[in-house]
Amino acid sequence: MEEDLAGFTAGQLVEVMKVLTVILTLPQSAAEHVDALVVATGQGEEWRLTHAIRNWEANPALRFLLVANGNPNEETYVEITLDYLRTLGLRRTDGVYLQADPAPNTGLQAAWIVNQVQARGITSLALAVSPYHLARVYLTVLKAFTRSGFRLPMIPMPVAVPPDTPVPETGATAYALVPGEIKRILNYMDNGWLATPDEVQQYLQWLWSHHKALLVNGPA
Repeated sequence: MEEDLAGFTAGQLVEVMKVLTVILTLPQSAAEHVDALVVATGQGEEWRLTHAIRNWEANPALRFLLVANGNPNEETYVEITLDYLRTLGLRRTDGVYLQADPAPNTGLQAAWIVNQVQARGITSLALAVSPYHLARVYLTVLKAFTRSGFRLPMIPMPVAVPPDTPVPETGATAYALVPGEIKRILNYMDNGWLATPDEVQQYLQWLWSHHKALLVNGPA
């Protein structure tokens, strides 16, 4: 797997590791107290949806469930509809919003999430994604919010799935997919598609200074 990251400096890899650490160690308990739960679908990973739906049904304080569409070019793509979500356990449909248009990349998912947040007055969210992919989605959504000039608490919610579980679309496990995710993070940062390390640091300074109670104790 080392050859996947050839061409990047040790300093670049350290910067990515710092970003991954500070994002993925945000207190996940805060996800129990947010306004909205957001799911970025893809790779045939139905467990992203079932994990989110379990949390949505168990926590009536959540006001919104946003489900971003996936890539119809994937062999495992399934159209996201309320009927489909009901087969996965969805019962509470008030506050559920689905991205109608296809989203062949994470950037399109992020743009839709930002639009939904602003249109519906959402004040905080938890982002439910498989662990290997969560950091890249988080950085992409954060960049979209940064571009819009909008900030809100955004809590990572890693989906509960063993890392040696084969992903339906490719058959690869999280162990095999992480190097590719790191490579994409490095390349996409250079292209301006993801939040940079400086933007992450500024955002987390704001988050901890303005929303420490949410992160530590839940809402007052």
